[in-house]
Amino acid sequence: MFIGFDPLWLVFAIPGLLLGIWAQFKLSHAYGKYSQVRVDSGMTGAEAAREILDHAGLTNVPVEEIPGRLSDHYDPTKKALFLSSDNFSGQSVAAVGVAAHEAGHALQHQAAYGLFNFRMAIVPVTQFANYAWMGILLFGWILARQHYSTIITMAVGIFSILTLFQLVTLPVEYDASRRAKDQLFRLGLVHEHERAGVSKVLDAAALTYVAALVTTVMQLLYFLYRMQNNRR
Repeated sequence: MFIGFDPLWLVFAIPGLLLGIWAQFKLSHAYGKYSQVRVDSGMTGAEAAREILDHAGLTNVPVEEIPGRLSDHYDPTKKALFLSSDNFSGQSVAAVGVAAHEAGHALQHQAAYGLFNFRMAIVPVTQFANYAWMGILLFGWILARQHYSTIITMAVGIFSILTLFQLVTLPVEYDASRRAKDQLFRLGLVHEHERAGVSKVLDAAALTYVAALVTTVMQLLYFLYRMQNNRR
């Protein structure tokens, strides 16, 4: 059975949960520390992102401010870069690093980076799968008990799409950080002694994606284990 509390679920859930807590702690610590360290250039995050985009010929990609904390993202459908207020106007190592990371996604889009394009292509089906797998599972338990094995298989198959999305996201995020660091130092937007701070902030952010992948993989393994047992 899938419905109800299963102690075995904890065995699969705890690794991702602990890693997620550690990742959030690392990100909060690194971002908090380096958001207090002003970059020598005095540039804001928005200015740094604008410099990187313009240098790459992406003058048509706007950099806009949005509310929220660490809500920064690049929207490939709008071809626009959105920065949270702290990073948009902040003149810190953290603000510039995060802004450059998001600009790195714009550079991926421009270069037609394969994994970036693949992730963008599967976003709609991932959004559907994020809700559909649980709905199908509940439907099978409540209304179609005689076909429960088939419905479990369908739910697990849909959930595997979420795992694939997380698997693709991880290298995309690391590549965006690599591009960000390259551009920041090549364009002289940050100096050598600021390199460690930028790396710590971006590496901590990347760790949250590692945690998300581990959590999703472990949940998929749990479902596969239960599905196998249900067939016996």
